[in-house]
Amino acid sequence: MPEPRTILILVENLPVPLDRRVWQEACALRDAGYRVVVICPRMRGFTQPEEALEGIYIYRHWISEEAGGFAAFFREYSSAILGQIALAWKAWWRHRFDVIHLCNPPDLLFLVALPFRWLFGTRIVYDVHDICPEMFEAKFGRRGPFYWIVRLAEWVTYRCADVILATNESVRDVAIERGRKDGTDVFIVRTAPAVQAADYQADPGLKKRRQFLVGYVGVMGDADGVNYLLDAAAHVVHELGRKDVQFLLMGTGPEYEHLLAQRDRLSLQDHVDMPGRVSNDYLFTALQTMDIGVSCDPINPYNDHCTMNKVLEYMIFAKPQVLFDLKEGRASAGDAALYVPENSARMLGDAIAQLLDDPKARERMGQLGRKRIEAQLNWQKSVNQLLLAYQRI
Repeated sequence: MPEPRTILILVENLPVPLDRRVWQEACALRDAGYRVVVICPRMRGFTQPEEALEGIYIYRHWISEEAGGFAAFFREYSSAILGQIALAWKAWWRHRFDVIHLCNPPDLLFLVALPFRWLFGTRIVYDVHDICPEMFEAKFGRRGPFYWIVRLAEWVTYRCADVILATNESVRDVAIERGRKDGTDVFIVRTAPAVQAADYQADPGLKKRRQFLVGYVGVMGDADGVNYLLDAAAHVVHELGRKDVQFLLMGTGPEYEHLLAQRDRLSLQDHVDMPGRVSNDYLFTALQTMDIGVSCDPINPYNDHCTMNKVLEYMIFAKPQVLFDLKEGRASAGDAALYVPENSARMLGDAIAQLLDDPKARERMGQLGRKRIEAQLNWQKSVNQLLLAYQRI
């Protein structure tokens, strides 16, 4: 029998297995008979330089910081690229990989992959998690020279990739139109979590003796809109006088400390829990417990292209949700959500209160969301697309 193909996955912005999409892809490829090696940063509690986990070999490199500002991004990406180059050569001598699977952001990992392409004919898969030029513009509020450098990096990555993995239709359109890729080389691999909601029980203790629990799960960076949710919570608690609502905001990121300070400044300590990074068991128990999920990513061209993991997670657990009216948010949630038409914390808070007061709507939205996941957006459909992409190359 021929030796199984070996795949090297490169991811810079999160460690594995914390990055759920990358870990699910790695496991799916392993289950399909590939050997899988991952290179990622040492961060967020995952600090072992090397680790074999469930048959997948993981190398982790030092990273300067998890960036928030412009200069910090330069330091982070510089340290990350150097670390990834060094570990890629170590992985080559040990594993002799056939394919390099690039997970953005940033769109700089082609610098790691191209020498292997030129010297050994290694194939390249470009897994587009985020549209980086739009993400740059959303973070910094302007274009300028560096925006066009980011566009150039994106173009080069598309040029050197044999196959593209897109998280949704909007990303696929960018790959075909801006990336000039043939549609037959672009495969939609959505980021639906591979979890069974029935395996977890609700924990009423998370509600802190209040009637309702409103939840958020995700990154807490400067583009994720958690500041809107905190201001909305202040509106619900202080202005609408709702003492029956508890908020649980799970996750961490570059803005976490600033958001903690915002919570305290708004006198929300008793109504808003922010436990930081949580275990999967805690997360899924919380998702089972909450009455409403919130996706507070603000309306902008970048977020319009993004399928937010939390939107799908709420749907798996049959939870209604409130979100700003984003193109791909609406494409995912459909009638399982209440949409806020503009970036307004007050309107977000009013929508939360409205949905809390309508139990029939909450039940209907939750069931619609779960049915959409089961019929259209489940992980197994994405696994099929992932394996088709690898057959293509």
